[in-house]
Amino acid sequence: MARSSTRPTSRDVAQAAGVSQAAVSLVLGDKWRGRVSATTAERVRAAARDLGYRPNLAARNLRLGRTRTVLLVVPALTTEFFAGVYTGAARVAAEHGFGVVLYPSPEGIGPARDPFASAQAALDGVIASSMAADALSAIRGDQLPLVMLDSDPGGSLGAATVNLDIADGVRQVAEHLLGLGHRRLLHLAADVPSWTFEVRARELAARTAAVPGTSVRTAHAPLSIDGALSAAEAALSAPGPRPTAVVCDDDKLAAGAYKAARRLGLRVPDDLSVTGLDDLALATALDPELTTVRLDAELFGERGMQALLAVLEGHRPTPGDIPVELVLRGSTAPPGAP
Repeated sequence: MARSSTRPTSRDVAQAAGVSQAAVSLVLGDKWRGRVSATTAERVRAAARDLGYRPNLAARNLRLGRTRTVLLVVPALTTEFFAGVYTGAARVAAEHGFGVVLYPSPEGIGPARDPFASAQAALDGVIASSMAADALSAIRGDQLPLVMLDSDPGGSLGAATVNLDIADGVRQVAEHLLGLGHRRLLHLAADVPSWTFEVRARELAARTAAVPGTSVRTAHAPLSIDGALSAAEAALSAPGPRPTAVVCDDDKLAAGAYKAARRLGLRVPDDLSVTGLDDLALATALDPELTTVRLDAELFGERGMQALLAVLEGHRPTPGDIPVELVLRGSTAPPGAP
């Protein structure tokens, strides 16, 4: 069958297959079962192949009121973790014919300007990190189907949530350090008002309170190496018995703690054990390599996208937090170890 020099239409397919345009729509939309025969469906598919017909997805989505576009809202693009979240989300989205737009809400300057004349017209749904939740109001993202990452399951937005098991990660860190014999800990905490960091502080306090003679000093720091350096140096040189271990809310803070230790003439882990959380590439660039909690960012993004697809179909997302794993490396040892 000769192909037309112009782009074939569904009418051309209907004529070639000897059926109605409605039948073509049913077959190519995979809704033909029980409406047309299998023989007719195969004849339509064969005609479409011969003509080189491709559906006009833009027009189809317009008719259905769907854009097949999802917004992923993250706090910043300066960490590989959120790049991994995007990679996982985009992979699942592509498998279902969706695209993902990345929307950063940079720390310190608030959300970027709303890129949409109407987010509700331009998007089918939103996936947002709790650390970037303020950006939702700028785009009225909380008025769309919404999945929150790293967020309180009982939050006021009433959105579906997908979480890593951060509490268990902190539990593993605490049990590791307490098992080594550490009783004076410094918690180098991210100075960010977010549920996920509240979980870290709450779980560390609960685990250490259960062991008599254990104390935890807290120092808050911006999520930067330089900020962590200043906060850790001040805390480690404060009056009183010096902590023997530093529990950091993420790997960048741990890098700052390393620099503070060296500035104070302390050796890691001989004089000071340090732990992180994330398992970024930075963790193995440090010397000694960092004991940290591995978070699977790509799986996190995949689960977030799967949850949003479920919401869009009117289903409940699969429950359960994503497991995390403590990775033991050279930055931890018993206190005073040679």
